[in-house]
Amino acid sequence: MTMHNFWIMAIPALVALGGGVLAAFWTPSHSTRSLIQHFAAGVVLAALAVELLPEIGREHAPGPVLIASFALGSLFMYGLKLWTLRLEHAAVAAGTSGGLSTGLLLATFIDVATDGFIIGAGFAAGGETGTILALGLSVELLFLGLALTSEATAGWRIVAISGALGITVLVFALLGNLLLAGASHAVIGGTLAFSAAALLYLVTEELLMEAHEVEEKPVSTLVLFGGFLAFWSIQLLGS
Repeated sequence: MTMHNFWIMAIPALVALGGGVLAAFWTPSHSTRSLIQHFAAGVVLAALAVELLPEIGREHAPGPVLIASFALGSLFMYGLKLWTLRLEHAAVAAGTSGGLSTGLLLATFIDVATDGFIIGAGFAAGGETGTILALGLSVELLFLGLALTSEATAGWRIVAISGALGITVLVFALLGNLLLAGASHAVIGGTLAFSAAALLYLVTEELLMEAHEVEEKPVSTLVLFGGFLAFWSIQLLGS
Protein backbone atom coordinates (compact mmCIF):
# COMPACT_ATOMS: atom_id res chain seq x y z
CA MET A 1 0.00 0.00 0.00
CA THR A 2 1.33 3.42 -0.96
CA MET A 3 1.53 6.41 1.38
CA HIS A 4 -0.88 8.20 -0.95
CA ASN A 5 -3.54 5.58 -0.29
CA PHE A 6 -2.84 5.73 3.44
CA TRP A 7 -3.44 9.46 3.57
CA ILE A 8 -6.66 9.10 1.57
CA MET A 9 -7.80 6.47 4.11
CA ALA A 10 -6.90 8.90 6.88
CA ILE A 11 -9.27 11.58 5.53
CA PRO A 12 -12.44 9.99 7.04
CA ALA A 13 -10.63 9.63 10.39
CA LEU A 14 -9.62 13.28 10.41
CA VAL A 15 -13.10 14.35 9.32
CA ALA A 16 -14.65 12.31 12.14
CA LEU A 17 -12.40 14.07 14.65
CA GLY A 18 -13.22 17.41 13.06
CA GLY A 19 -16.92 16.63 13.41
CA GLY A 20 -16.41 16.00 17.13
CA VAL A 21 -14.56 19.29 17.58
CA LEU A 22 -17.34 21.09 15.69
CA ALA A 23 -19.97 19.39 17.84
CA ALA A 24 -18.17 20.54 20.99
CA PHE A 25 -18.76 24.17 20.04
CA TRP A 26 -21.92 24.08 17.90
CA THR A 27 -25.22 22.27 18.32
CA PRO A 28 -27.28 22.63 15.11
CA SER A 29 -31.04 22.97 15.18
CA HIS A 30 -33.19 20.00 14.19
CA SER A 31 -33.98 21.57 10.81
CA THR A 32 -30.29 22.26 10.10
CA ARG A 33 -29.39 18.72 11.11
CA SER A 34 -32.05 17.40 8.73
CA LEU A 35 -30.57 19.39 5.84
CA ILE A 36 -27.09 18.04 6.66
CA GLN A 37 -28.50 14.50 6.63
CA HIS A 38 -30.18 15.06 3.25
CA PHE A 39 -26.90 16.34 1.76
CA ALA A 40 -24.97 13.40 3.23
CA ALA A 41 -27.56 10.97 1.83
CA GLY A 42 -27.13 12.49 -1.63
CA VAL A 43 -23.36 12.12 -1.44
CA VAL A 44 -23.52 8.48 -0.33
CA LEU A 45 -26.07 7.69 -3.05
CA ALA A 46 -23.68 9.20 -5.60
CA ALA A 47 -20.80 7.09 -4.30
CA LEU A 48 -23.02 4.02 -4.59
CA ALA A 49 -24.40 4.75 -8.06
CA VAL A 50 -21.41 6.42 -9.70
CA GLU A 51 -18.53 4.33 -8.41
CA LEU A 52 -19.42 1.27 -6.34
CA LEU A 53 -22.01 -0.43 -8.56
CA PRO A 54 -19.99 0.10 -11.79
CA GLU A 55 -16.89 -1.27 -10.01
CA ILE A 56 -18.84 -4.39 -9.02
CA GLY A 57 -19.64 -4.89 -12.71
CA ARG A 58 -15.99 -4.41 -13.69
CA GLU A 59 -14.91 -7.19 -11.31
CA HIS A 60 -16.90 -9.71 -13.38
CA ALA A 61 -17.64 -11.83 -10.31
CA PRO A 62 -20.16 -14.71 -10.69
CA GLY A 63 -23.76 -13.58 -10.38
CA PRO A 64 -24.66 -16.03 -7.58
CA VAL A 65 -21.73 -14.71 -5.51
CA LEU A 66 -22.92 -11.12 -5.89
CA ILE A 67 -26.52 -12.01 -5.08
CA ALA A 68 -25.54 -13.99 -1.99
CA SER A 69 -23.15 -11.27 -0.81
CA PHE A 70 -25.75 -8.51 -1.18
CA ALA A 71 -28.30 -10.66 0.66
CA LEU A 72 -25.77 -11.33 3.43
CA GLY A 73 -25.02 -7.62 3.71
CA SER A 74 -28.74 -6.87 3.93
CA LEU A 75 -29.22 -9.43 6.71
CA PHE A 76 -26.18 -8.12 8.59
CA MET A 77 -27.45 -4.53 8.55
CA TYR A 78 -30.97 -5.72 9.43
CA GLY A 79 -29.57 -7.59 12.41
CA LEU A 80 -27.63 -4.49 13.46
CA LYS A 81 -30.83 -2.45 13.24
CA LEU A 82 -32.75 -4.92 15.43
CA TRP A 83 -29.93 -4.91 17.97
CA THR A 84 -29.82 -1.11 18.01
CA LEU A 85 -33.59 -0.90 18.54
CA ARG A 86 -33.32 -3.34 21.44
CA LEU A 87 -30.58 -1.21 22.99
CA GLU A 88 -32.68 1.93 22.55
CA HIS A 89 -35.67 0.30 24.26
CA ALA A 90 -33.41 -0.88 27.09
CA ALA A 91 -32.07 2.65 27.51
CA VAL A 92 -35.60 4.06 27.68
CA ALA A 93 -36.64 1.42 30.22
CA ALA A 94 -33.58 2.23 32.33
CA GLY A 95 -34.27 5.96 32.13
CA THR A 96 -30.97 6.72 30.36
CA SER A 97 -32.36 7.67 26.95
CA GLY A 98 -31.22 11.26 27.37
CA GLY A 99 -27.60 10.22 27.09
CA LEU A 100 -25.66 7.74 25.03
CA SER A 101 -25.75 4.19 26.37
CA THR A 102 -22.74 1.89 26.16
CA GLY A 103 -24.67 -0.50 23.93
CA LEU A 104 -25.66 2.18 21.44
CA LEU A 105 -22.10 3.47 21.39
CA LEU A 106 -20.88 -0.06 20.63
CA ALA A 107 -23.39 -0.34 17.78
CA THR A 108 -22.08 2.96 16.39
CA PHE A 109 -18.52 1.66 16.49
CA ILE A 110 -19.59 -1.51 14.63
CA ASP A 111 -21.26 0.65 11.98
CA VAL A 112 -18.14 2.80 11.58
CA ALA A 113 -15.90 -0.29 11.46
CA THR A 114 -18.06 -1.59 8.60
CA ASP A 115 -17.61 1.73 6.79
CA GLY A 116 -13.85 1.43 7.23
CA PHE A 117 -13.77 -2.09 5.82
CA ILE A 118 -15.81 -0.87 2.84
CA ILE A 119 -13.16 1.78 2.16
CA GLY A 120 -10.40 -0.82 2.41
CA ALA A 121 -12.26 -3.08 -0.02
CA GLY A 122 -12.52 -0.16 -2.44
CA PHE A 123 -8.75 0.36 -2.39
CA ALA A 124 -8.18 -3.38 -2.86
CA ALA A 125 -10.39 -3.22 -5.96
CA GLY A 126 -8.05 -0.61 -7.45
CA GLY A 127 -8.79 2.47 -9.52
CA GLU A 128 -10.60 5.38 -7.90
CA THR A 129 -13.08 3.24 -5.95
CA GLY A 130 -11.32 3.55 -2.59
CA THR A 131 -10.87 7.31 -2.94
CA ILE A 132 -14.49 7.84 -3.97
CA LEU A 133 -15.79 5.79 -1.05
CA ALA A 134 -13.44 7.48 1.43
CA LEU A 135 -14.65 10.93 0.39
CA GLY A 136 -18.30 9.88 0.32
CA LEU A 137 -18.27 8.28 3.77
CA SER A 138 -16.37 11.26 5.18
CA VAL A 139 -19.56 13.27 4.87
CA GLU A 140 -21.37 10.73 7.06
CA LEU A 141 -18.56 10.79 9.63
CA LEU A 142 -18.61 14.59 9.73
CA PHE A 143 -22.27 14.46 10.70
CA LEU A 144 -21.76 11.65 13.19
CA GLY A 145 -20.24 13.89 15.85
CA LEU A 146 -23.20 16.23 15.64
CA ALA A 147 -25.61 13.28 15.83
CA LEU A 148 -24.02 11.85 18.99
CA THR A 149 -24.02 15.14 20.90
CA SER A 150 -26.15 15.16 24.05
CA GLU A 151 -25.96 16.51 27.58
CA ALA A 152 -23.99 13.40 28.58
CA THR A 153 -21.57 13.57 25.63
CA ALA A 154 -20.85 17.29 25.37
CA GLY A 155 -17.52 19.09 25.36
CA TRP A 156 -14.35 17.02 25.47
CA ARG A 157 -16.30 13.74 25.67
CA ILE A 158 -17.71 14.08 22.13
CA VAL A 159 -14.22 15.00 20.87
CA ALA A 160 -12.78 11.85 22.48
CA ILE A 161 -15.58 9.65 21.10
CA SER A 162 -15.22 11.12 17.60
CA GLY A 163 -11.44 10.63 17.74
CA ALA A 164 -11.94 6.98 18.71
CA LEU A 165 -14.42 6.54 15.85
CA GLY A 166 -11.87 8.06 13.48
CA ILE A 167 -9.18 5.63 14.64
CA THR A 168 -11.67 2.77 14.18
CA VAL A 169 -12.51 3.67 10.60
CA LEU A 170 -8.82 4.02 9.72
CA VAL A 171 -7.81 0.72 11.35
CA PHE A 172 -10.56 -1.24 9.60
CA ALA A 173 -9.80 0.47 6.27
CA LEU A 174 -6.20 -0.70 6.57
CA LEU A 175 -7.38 -4.16 7.64
CA GLY A 176 -9.79 -4.45 4.71
CA ASN A 177 -7.10 -3.40 2.26
CA LEU A 178 -4.60 -5.85 3.79
CA LEU A 179 -6.97 -8.83 3.80
CA LEU A 180 -8.25 -8.24 0.28
CA ALA A 181 -4.98 -7.30 -1.40
CA GLY A 182 -4.45 -9.74 -4.24
CA ALA A 183 -7.84 -11.42 -3.67
CA SER A 184 -9.74 -12.95 -6.57
CA HIS A 185 -12.35 -11.02 -8.54
CA ALA A 186 -15.07 -13.13 -6.95
CA VAL A 187 -13.96 -12.22 -3.41
CA ILE A 188 -13.58 -8.50 -4.13
CA GLY A 189 -16.83 -8.38 -6.09
CA GLY A 190 -18.67 -10.16 -3.28
CA THR A 191 -17.21 -7.79 -0.69
CA LEU A 192 -18.26 -4.77 -2.72
CA ALA A 193 -21.77 -6.22 -3.13
CA PHE A 194 -21.94 -6.63 0.66
CA SER A 195 -20.76 -3.01 0.93
CA ALA A 196 -23.47 -1.84 -1.45
CA ALA A 197 -26.11 -3.27 0.86
CA ALA A 198 -24.50 -1.53 3.84
CA LEU A 199 -24.45 1.84 2.06
CA LEU A 200 -28.05 1.43 0.92
CA TYR A 201 -29.00 0.79 4.54
CA LEU A 202 -27.04 3.87 5.62
CA VAL A 203 -29.02 6.10 3.26
CA THR A 204 -32.52 4.68 3.72
CA GLU A 205 -32.55 3.57 7.35
CA GLU A 206 -30.19 6.04 9.02
CA LEU A 207 -29.71 9.33 7.22
CA LEU A 208 -33.12 9.81 5.60
CA MET A 209 -35.15 8.16 8.38
CA GLU A 210 -33.60 10.45 10.98
CA ALA A 211 -33.87 13.46 8.68
CA HIS A 212 -37.63 12.92 8.35
CA GLU A 213 -38.18 12.88 12.11
CA VAL A 214 -38.65 16.66 11.89
CA GLU A 215 -40.99 18.56 9.60
CA GLU A 216 -39.34 18.45 6.21
CA LYS A 217 -38.85 21.68 4.29
CA PRO A 218 -39.32 21.71 0.48
CA VAL A 219 -35.69 22.77 0.07
CA SER A 220 -34.60 19.42 1.57
CA THR A 221 -35.23 17.76 -1.79
CA LEU A 222 -32.88 20.20 -3.50
CA VAL A 223 -30.24 19.62 -0.81
CA LEU A 224 -30.45 15.85 -1.43
CA PHE A 225 -29.94 16.30 -5.17
CA GLY A 226 -27.27 18.92 -4.46
CA GLY A 227 -25.27 16.37 -2.47
CA PHE A 228 -25.54 13.86 -5.32
CA LEU A 229 -24.60 16.46 -7.94
CA ALA A 230 -21.67 17.81 -5.91
CA PHE A 231 -20.11 14.38 -5.57
CA TRP A 232 -20.85 13.37 -9.17
CA SER A 233 -19.31 16.63 -10.38
CA ILE A 234 -16.11 15.90 -8.47
CA GLN A 235 -15.96 12.44 -10.05
CA LEU A 236 -16.63 13.76 -13.56
CA LEU A 237 -14.13 16.61 -13.32
CA GLY A 238 -11.56 14.29 -11.76
CA SER A 239 -11.87 11.95 -14.71
